[in-house]
Amino acid sequence: MENKFTIRFKDIRLKDIAKVGGKNASIGEMYSQLSAVGIRIPDGFAITANAYNAFLNENNCRDKLLAVFKELDVQGFSNLKKIGESAREIIRQSILSNEFVEAVLLAYTTLDSAQQNLSVAVRSSATAEDLPEASFAGQHESFLNVKGDEALIIAVKKCYVSMFTDRAIKYREDNGFHQLDIALSVGVQKMVRADLASSGVVFTIEPESGFKDIVHVSGTWGLGENIVQGTVTPDEFFVFKPLLNAVKNPIVSKKLGSKLRTMVYADNNGDSTLNLDTPVNKQRQFVLSDMEIINLSNWAFTIEKHYNKPMDIEWAKDGLNGDLYIVQARPETVHSRKNPYVFKEYLFSGKHTVLASGTAVGNRVSAGSARILKSPAESDKLLPGEILVTEVTSPDWDPILKKAGGIITVKGGRTSHASIVAREIGLAAIVGAEDALLNIIDGQQITISCAEGKTGFVYDGIQTWTEKEIDSSKIPMPATAPMLILGDPDKAFKYSFYPNKGIGLMRLEFIISNSVKIHPMALVKFNELKDEKVIKEIEALTYHYTDVKKYFSEKMAQAVATIACAFYPKEVIVRMSDFKTNEYANLIGGKEFEPIEENPMLGFRGASRYYNEKYKEGFKLECDAIKMVRNEMGLTNVKLMIPFCRTVAEGKKVIEVMKEFGLEKGVNGLEIYVMAEIPSNVLLAEQFAEVFDGFSIGSNDLTQLTLGIDRDSSIISDLFDEQDLASKIMIETVIKKAKACARKIGLCGQAPSDHKDFAYFLVEKGIDSISFNPDALISGVENINLAEEKLKQKRALQFQS
Repeated sequence: MENKFTIRFKDIRLKDIAKVGGKNASIGEMYSQLSAVGIRIPDGFAITANAYNAFLNENNCRDKLLAVFKELDVQGFSNLKKIGESAREIIRQSILSNEFVEAVLLAYTTLDSAQQNLSVAVRSSATAEDLPEASFAGQHESFLNVKGDEALIIAVKKCYVSMFTDRAIKYREDNGFHQLDIALSVGVQKMVRADLASSGVVFTIEPESGFKDIVHVSGTWGLGENIVQGTVTPDEFFVFKPLLNAVKNPIVSKKLGSKLRTMVYADNNGDSTLNLDTPVNKQRQFVLSDMEIINLSNWAFTIEKHYNKPMDIEWAKDGLNGDLYIVQARPETVHSRKNPYVFKEYLFSGKHTVLASGTAVGNRVSAGSARILKSPAESDKLLPGEILVTEVTSPDWDPILKKAGGIITVKGGRTSHASIVAREIGLAAIVGAEDALLNIIDGQQITISCAEGKTGFVYDGIQTWTEKEIDSSKIPMPATAPMLILGDPDKAFKYSFYPNKGIGLMRLEFIISNSVKIHPMALVKFNELKDEKVIKEIEALTYHYTDVKKYFSEKMAQAVATIACAFYPKEVIVRMSDFKTNEYANLIGGKEFEPIEENPMLGFRGASRYYNEKYKEGFKLECDAIKMVRNEMGLTNVKLMIPFCRTVAEGKKVIEVMKEFGLEKGVNGLEIYVMAEIPSNVLLAEQFAEVFDGFSIGSNDLTQLTLGIDRDSSIISDLFDEQDLASKIMIETVIKKAKACARKIGLCGQAPSDHKDFAYFLVEKGIDSISFNPDALISGVENINLAEEKLKQKRALQFQS
């Protein structure tokens, strides 16, 4: 039923923002247009902006409020608290008319005539809210689990009062809105009992990098306020959009959050809440099943396509009926307005003392004095440019955050309040930095770095760094393919915007060391382990796996898949593990399975491990991970590479072992390359070409073995030179032979970015690709472009003569 005061969701469209505000217009749009395609949105109605305006007019509030706001200090906001309280008191003292109350209660009764005292959520919806240029997120109040006529009217009045919270007043001033030009609608929506189940947030864009092919789902037990406030670290899931409905498992990453607290209702009547300790068994469970993650992602993708823009969506699961619901959706307001190809590179020099670390928000670096605050009431202590350090932030902090030079919170995740605000106002922030308040002293000089991947670091002292702005879209792409060397999946989305043609070398060693941490044979032989300390360490990492071997394969698969989807459909060449025995021994449980060698560099490493009974079952876990990535997740852009393959016969053995483990060369487009890093690979390149699909020159090992130099030896390190004539002859020879055999060949190494003449040498000899570390890629591409231009000029002169 519609009247001048209320309107049902089914009758609301997105164009009705002036009538029902941004939040209600979006909910109405989804309810009326997307319910038919299976997206569940709880029914409800909106109390219109006209009703709010009538309320102000009937109580002569406008003149009173204008008089109050004339006194506001809009420069320093020194009297914001006093002005805010005066404005709120004007609304509190005003009366809702009988006509208003009757209309609202009639709509409430009509919402579900079969249920008296229906539980509803009552949410503020400003007429300038959820716009791409100003989200107004968290500025006004919402009230949950409201039951009964009296409670509903009280909640609506509280929403009106919240139009004039201190934070909302300052937000309007900061964004150029006149205080009385914005009206407030109120949404009344059937309550989803997430307190009995779970809730969370979905971004249809990766919230840190702006990578558009990822759906990012986060969730926690109980009410979602814990995520918004940042009081818990939620579960996080990445789902790959392009293959969402095309493969068995489009979930490329699952990260279990600690979820230490669960917010529930204090009683069964009213909206007061309790934040309880989450039982350990629930901390160790994901809040969503794989099917639910995929279902939510499909809904989110459908919503994004309907709105034709990246979206920030709230979801809730009802603990009474087990169903999932979408309860809010708004445009994503940060990355959707940025050019992702324009970025800054930050480079630190030297080693620094790390005081704390957590989740990095915003690719920025900042430095200043640390200012530890317990609550917004201490805002006067924060001087402009200081680094705010606190337990957690909420919307009440908003008026002071723009003064800060950075934010550090002990609690929170990527979708917490501090994270959202930091992105919106362009601050570096580290959330979930558990040691921050233990190790940082008030007034201490610190540097915060959010430019080193997903982990943000707090360094002691004011450090020095260099900044360079780059627009990668304006860098010409050479014919010789520039590719990346990458092992850290946390940096994959960011680096996907660099000028590249894929990943030429993805090292599994980084993933094993940082994500898996356990020696694969310690998992294979877990029941035979003797060291009690090792057993406990493994149990602590694998507690939610019934088969500990799956821990290794799933962890590795998700890391590989994250990088593969970031660069999809470009090729991602994954080098199977190439630890030396001393490096393998440092993994958890490794000492029980690794021999002690005099020279691990030339010992039991690379291909020789894969078919050897001492490691073959461990290699199977690596193959299982790759099968998962290619066959279940559908990321067939992943190609494989075998390191340190000494003989042709050894290469054939490895190919057979991989086939035995379900990775057959040529099946489903699988290509297997070999590293050309041993003189035998060069001398017998034609025979190796019959076994493998391509080559990648490992210039470090090839130079080492050509010159007979241990590259780890500091005494003779000055003799190590990739540009030594003998080394260059080896490189030239293997390129020539690969070309003759119609095999692709690339090179991975630092020299082509450091030395223009070496880049020219490679280009002139016809190399197909050159792979660089991310910090050397830009200079490497420039060197390739210069080399190609120089070669073009040289050939033009030769043609003329």
